[in-house]
Amino acid sequence: MADQYDVVIIGAGPGGYNAAIRAGQLGLKAAIIEGRETLGGTCLNVGCMPSKALLHASELFEAASGAEFKTLGIDVAPKLNLVQMMAQKAESVTALTKGVEFLMKKNKVTWIKGWGRIAGPGKVIVKSADGSEQTLETKNILIATGSEPASLPGVTVDNKRIVDSTGALDLPEVPKSLVVIGAGVIGLELGSVWRRLGAQVTVVEFLDRIVPGMDTEVAKAFEKVLTKQGMSFKLSTKVTGAKADAKSVSLTVEPVAGGPAETINADYVLVAIGRRPYTTGLGLETVGIETDKRGMIAQDHHKTAAPGVWVVGDVTSGPMLAHKAEDEAVAVIELIAGKAGHVNYGLIPGVIYTAPEVATVGKTEEELKAGGIAYKVGKFPFLANSRAKINHQTDGFVKVLADAKTDEILGVHMIGPNVGDMIAEYCVAMEFKAASEDVARTCHPHPTRSEALRQAAMSVEGWTMQA
Repeated sequence: MADQYDVVIIGAGPGGYNAAIRAGQLGLKAAIIEGRETLGGTCLNVGCMPSKALLHASELFEAASGAEFKTLGIDVAPKLNLVQMMAQKAESVTALTKGVEFLMKKNKVTWIKGWGRIAGPGKVIVKSADGSEQTLETKNILIATGSEPASLPGVTVDNKRIVDSTGALDLPEVPKSLVVIGAGVIGLELGSVWRRLGAQVTVVEFLDRIVPGMDTEVAKAFEKVLTKQGMSFKLSTKVTGAKADAKSVSLTVEPVAGGPAETINADYVLVAIGRRPYTTGLGLETVGIETDKRGMIAQDHHKTAAPGVWVVGDVTSGPMLAHKAEDEAVAVIELIAGKAGHVNYGLIPGVIYTAPEVATVGKTEEELKAGGIAYKVGKFPFLANSRAKINHQTDGFVKVLADAKTDEILGVHMIGPNVGDMIAEYCVAMEFKAASEDVARTCHPHPTRSEALRQAAMSVEGWTMQA
């Protein structure tokens, strides 16, 4: 007799485990299927969390090694212990994955270890590591299988010399030279980690700009900051091949517009050209679900073409972000439970956790222009923010875009210290359709970096007080 469930969740990343938690809270009998030895998916195991651990550690190492500590009157001579840096990263990840495991138990969710595949309406087969299989019967199936690094023709990832984002988290040494293919979020974050630890980092990007899709003014400022820090960029450049040996990689590149080829030699190459949905072996055909060319599963209010089969996260449309998957997971379970689940896709923030950070929410100037929407702009530099000046963190600015007629905030784009945390203020404001004046007239504590958010809002109507 097959086990019966209200919902079976395939995949235990942020989408899957948050769905499981919400299901437990709402009294649904839920099972979560995960083939890894630990819960948390890519994000906790080999993505968001370990990369942030290395970003934090490398920031402190650079601060202690360079002018920042000397300026503050702290004279030290730090020595890098890469083994310990990797060990503390692993310890942090273990604590987080154990935390998710505890939350499954707390919410009475059954964790079934193995790889799940759909076997027709209401049926999921789980294959365990020893090859044995069990069948689950369920009223609802939630696909939350996430994504995997995208591959590049002519460049074979071996995770020795040519690595993907997972391999870049565990390099055995600090490279003298590292080439990053792709100037997106993952490449710039991991590239910045190894640059701070001593690598000469070159970023090769097919497009004529970094971080495509981001507000252009912010992207240009971001590139200038990273260049000033020592990262170099080869834009409008395509990679045509790579050859690796035991000690180095020879990368062949050429201009996108045409021109002579060039060879770049490096100790390591990181392929970071994006991610693709993970749908391999899911048995989608057994319920009539097809994917598009990218492997994405289409959905309408999180419902797939198959009755009772839902989808969230990287495997469907929208930004490939953990917090987007979390929001969708809650919405799906609430819809299953008869509630009004909803996700506001216009207000999903994006953050790049470099130093300085970059954070954005809502429309860019380019999107507003393309939509024919009249708008006003307010800007405020961190150079004029008292806390940023005292802390010697003056790179960047806050930019607020507001409707020219109603003053409703339409988009906010920031580069600067701690903006990844501060963007949440504008997420809340925009969720309630606040005007820029609402933020401008809200008291902010002094001296804090958050005052830059208020000053930028003031700037929309031309009454900035501190610059």
